[in-house]
Amino acid sequence: MLILANDGISSKGKNILEENGFKVITDKVDQDKLIEEINRLGIVGVLVRSATKVRKDIIDNCPSLKLIGRGGVGMDNIDVDYARSKGLVVVNTPAASSQSVAELVVAQMFAISRFLPDSFKNMEGGDFSVLKKKYAKGSELRGKTLGIIGFGRIGQSLASYALGLGMKVIAYNRTSIKVNIPITIGDNSFDFEVSTLSDMDDLLVNSDFISIHIPKQENGKAVLSSSEFSKMKEGVRIINAARGGVVDETALLEALNSGKVAAAGLDVYENEPNPNKDLIKHPLTACTPHIGAATSEAQDRIGEEIASLVIQHLK
Repeated sequence: MLILANDGISSKGKNILEENGFKVITDKVDQDKLIEEINRLGIVGVLVRSATKVRKDIIDNCPSLKLIGRGGVGMDNIDVDYARSKGLVVVNTPAASSQSVAELVVAQMFAISRFLPDSFKNMEGGDFSVLKKKYAKGSELRGKTLGIIGFGRIGQSLASYALGLGMKVIAYNRTSIKVNIPITIGDNSFDFEVSTLSDMDDLLVNSDFISIHIPKQENGKAVLSSSEFSKMKEGVRIINAARGGVVDETALLEALNSGKVAAAGLDVYENEPNPNKDLIKHPLTACTPHIGAATSEAQDRIGEEIASLVIQHLK
């Protein structure tokens, strides 16, 4: 049976599949050639990350296809309900990349608190004394309040890191839950209980940092737009490593330029792979190219988990 891992798969994941009788193709197929190649080769499973889209046209025109796998959390690049209504298996790996995404968010929080991206860009050829003064008003994380919108696996993993740094954590979730967050310091481990808020406004008005961890909304509306920014503290810092579109980028730019938002860390964008250049070039943003899950450890976990799901459903 042929599996097309169109956005790649770790060697561990590939080896597991091949040991179980699958042939894995990792040569990238252009989006507009997918139907032709799936049918030509008789592909039974397509594995994707965030780049490849599996929409109704592929589902309707590829009779050999039995499984669609998403290596990662969000599945907005797959017509999930439609695929399942046609009898296809659709799977993802929601737990495998949580730690990697959480660590990137922490890195972005440090970066935007100490002007690191702009400083890095200006050190070469800049006046040292002028730059030293320009970046002299950094902010510490310890003692600050981190608001986490969406308290699933990634949000909870982020909370663990933030609590370990001495931050206060508040969280908003659609349903009110109490979660024991494990914190490990050296050889010592203990749990810290976090109860989610039922009103997002409570989070907006009380947070020094806000990190968003929810899927793209079905109605296409941003979760953070001008209305939400107006309720936030002056000088709040925003991080989005969830999905492009959950933050209104036009409103974010306005908030950055007005000083309402002191800085923003962004890993995802509305128009990937061609993000808004005004955001990318802005001196108050730390931007990365959708690399939240892009660690070797996470890729191995994703590969192993997606391989086990393929074996479970196709053998």
